[in-house]
Amino acid sequence: MSAPTESGPRGWSGLDAGRLRTLQSVGMLCGLTAGAWLGAAEAPTKLVTLGLSPVVISLSMVIGVFLARWTLPALIQGTSYVAADLRQAPHLIVWAILAGCLWAVANTLTIFAVRDVGLSIAFPLWNSNSILGIFWGIVFFRELRGADRRRWIGVIGGALLMFGGGTALAAASAAQVPARDAMRGVAAALAAGALWGTMYIPYRKAYLTGMSPLSFITFFTVGELGMMVVLALTYSGGTTELWSQLSGARHILFWLLAGGFVWVIGDLFQQYAVKYAGITRGIPLSNTNQLWGLLWGTLVFGELRGASQSVLTQVIGGSIVMAVGAGIIALSSVSRDEHLRWEEAAADEARRYGVDQSYTRARIAGEAAGGQRRRRWIDWAIVAVATAIIVAFAVVARPPEISLSPGWTIVLIVATLGMLVAAAGALWRATRFN
Repeated sequence: MSAPTESGPRGWSGLDAGRLRTLQSVGMLCGLTAGAWLGAAEAPTKLVTLGLSPVVISLSMVIGVFLARWTLPALIQGTSYVAADLRQAPHLIVWAILAGCLWAVANTLTIFAVRDVGLSIAFPLWNSNSILGIFWGIVFFRELRGADRRRWIGVIGGALLMFGGGTALAAASAAQVPARDAMRGVAAALAAGALWGTMYIPYRKAYLTGMSPLSFITFFTVGELGMMVVLALTYSGGTTELWSQLSGARHILFWLLAGGFVWVIGDLFQQYAVKYAGITRGIPLSNTNQLWGLLWGTLVFGELRGASQSVLTQVIGGSIVMAVGAGIIALSSVSRDEHLRWEEAAADEARRYGVDQSYTRARIAGEAAGGQRRRRWIDWAIVAVATAIIVAFAVVARPPEISLSPGWTIVLIVATLGMLVAAAGALWRATRFN
């Protein structure tokens, strides 16, 4: 552990100022990188415009998510490390599955929203999850407790700005599509935001306890896939009809599975942002995906082409206002006193579930606490099976018949990869992905 500087909860020692700044910087960089990758992951949902069922798209993406959520931990840490984490805090398995169920329902709602109001407009609406996340962070996890007035004003004021920007975008949606479709799309996007905002409660419980995000996501995806299968079977009318729809879409399923992989990378960085920057800062930063969604929607797919000047002003202005709000929140850094309140919440979690407090203390500081990064045959088997499945879908894949700009696509892909390299490098140097 870093050298103690202040008295923490029942014998805990607060992180020194340098270590605290490092972890916060890494958390915020992870939040920004999450925004880029989560924005890119929504691009495949444009396939809904080809007439595919939203649940088929969501189920296919979740299958890709499932493969990625087991492959990445196997490659980076190994399943033995994951197993050691779960032995420390087995109660988090239930919370992870619950979070995965919430994610699956929310993800399906976003596809309905994209179908009805478009990607560039739906994005900021479901990003209302940050407002709810801030509320849960304050109520349940003592975030902003001990913070000065400037930080309170920054976080709350930034949230209000984000709400105002979202309201402007909701108004713009009514001018683009029939009123019935607009209302349905707006409702779907806001409902997704509410579910995702609530999903951060299990996230924060896991990371205050000390669990690594790479361990948490393995059981998170069990809830995702299970809930999504139930939704798909119910919505499609049974196994036969669902299989028929999947078979009819087999030539583009690869793109949806790939979208699921991209989403997992973004979501993983978002979880590290929640771990090291907290819900109140990490989630607004990851919600910069609204800007990436706007870029993908307008530059790559030509959304809003031919829209009136007033609609363009509302969409662009609303997005900028929301981004400014997120920036203000991100700049309201965690003070030493507030971080000590986080440690108190972590100590409470450890006592409540009987977790070794030395494990929790070490993980709060981004340090290892038991478990070895040792890859065994089962890890390579997981990677091999996932690779074989992806290759099999790639062999039968065809380019989707959808209009896009190749030049802008390349620019956004290069920018997204650049952020991945920067964030992964910083995270490894500071925490070794703990």
